[in-house]
Amino acid sequence: MDLKLKDQVVMVAAASKGMGYSTALACAREGAIVSMASRNREAIEAAAEKIRNETGATVKAYVFDAADGASIKRWAEDTLNDLGPVKGLLVNAGGPPTGQFEKFSDDDWQSAFELTLLSSIRMIRAVLPSMRKSGGGSILAITSSSVKEPIDILLLSNVMRSGVTALIKSLSQELGPDGIRLNTLIPGKIDTDRLRGTNSMQAQKRGVSLEEHNAQMQAGIPAQRFGDPDEVGNACAFLLSDAASYITGVSLAVDGGLIKTVW
Repeated sequence: MDLKLKDQVVMVAAASKGMGYSTALACAREGAIVSMASRNREAIEAAAEKIRNETGATVKAYVFDAADGASIKRWAEDTLNDLGPVKGLLVNAGGPPTGQFEKFSDDDWQSAFELTLLSSIRMIRAVLPSMRKSGGGSILAITSSSVKEPIDILLLSNVMRSGVTALIKSLSQELGPDGIRLNTLIPGKIDTDRLRGTNSMQAQKRGVSLEEHNAQMQAGIPAQRFGDPDEVGNACAFLLSDAASYITGVSLAVDGGLIKTVW
């Protein structure tokens, strides 16, 4: 399938590794012009170079902090100046800390808000003028299975990512007439640093080996395994592309059947 991403500028946040990197790679393979950003200059430049070497696509690395509004604005402005009008945006950021309710202070809640929900608002705001001027575009936010079934140790993420889902659904209604589509992607248990870290913590808490804990978790997934970041990246590239031109306001689960809710 031709995703019609060739020569389209796509911005990908938190792209030095994991699902962000896989999305940038999938878009580059389709011929997109990719703007990749993360906090670590060395990591994001290495990731961009790796994708350029593999795909031959135009890929440029930028440094940004998802919790810093000025940094997000600068990334968008630099992308426009360097690469041209933005066609797609992947809203993505590292998750807030794990823990239970009584552990968190007001500062913890504020930090989680700025990292996860406010960063989404700021990223979307930064690309809207370009998308409107060029006749439309696609915005996709990576959330979590916790928006359907809250995860015990991810309280901050449960709350903030649910807010992102509400934001995207609301804006899909408001911005549809401008030709701008907005969707969310719900990853299940994807083999990333985040999953490996929480699995290790849970295994230690339960007093079992990591191997045993992982085996038990995978047994509860109909696909019987954790997902690969590239499986998420491919789905993201599709939703960011014109091949998904009549899909908006949707939350797509890429989870191997993990989520049991009907809707």
